[in-house]
Amino acid sequence: MSCILNIETSTDVCSVAVSENGACIFKEDDHSGPNHAVKLGVFVDEALSFTDNHAIPFDAVAVSSGPGSYTGLRIGTSMAKGVCYARDLKLIAVPTLELLCVPVLLRHELPDEALLCPMIDARRMEVYAAIYDRALKTVRPTMADVVEADTYLQYLDEHPVYFFGNGAAKCMETINHPNAHLIEGIEPLAKYMFPLAEKRFLQEQFEDVAYFVPNYLKDFVALKPKKLL
Repeated sequence: MSCILNIETSTDVCSVAVSENGACIFKEDDHSGPNHAVKLGVFVDEALSFTDNHAIPFDAVAVSSGPGSYTGLRIGTSMAKGVCYARDLKLIAVPTLELLCVPVLLRHELPDEALLCPMIDARRMEVYAAIYDRALKTVRPTMADVVEADTYLQYLDEHPVYFFGNGAAKCMETINHPNAHLIEGIEPLAKYMFPLAEKRFLQEQFEDVAYFVPNYLKDFVALKPKKLL
């Protein structure tokens, strides 16, 4: 299998985890942020020391690729690239919205026909969201949404849709549909990255360390539906 250093800095939470053979063997989280510039280096150093002390060689570094905070993603990506260069490791990008789905699928029982709608806050009534099924197949790609009563109506009329992430709670009164469900307390954390990172590792979906750039929030403006512009 593989040993992967996982780095997540897309929101105010800073987290690092190490996964080996499908299990999380080390994790550190800081929820008092945004403190990425202060905490991330400490967490990564602790993770590297842990694996070195246990003679566990790394195979890759996985980093959350956004959408998310410009500053947070930039710090996380810089750190991930630095470790890749220093240790000659592969780089894996994990989409933040897909990552948000992992704790929902692990901790909640959902009906077979359920759809998942992770949301990243973009101020006011704007969010960056995607829609997935329970197998994490993309039903609708990431877009910048101005949330109105009918924004997700075509999905809500056919399926129970579960909304979560730091942009979800503010939208529920506006969405106001019997098939709309809010799941609170869901954050993108490095300890949940490893199923997605290991899948990409086995499929050899690696990024070019020199040229990889995360998907900042502003990169999705062009994906807004025309009626929202």
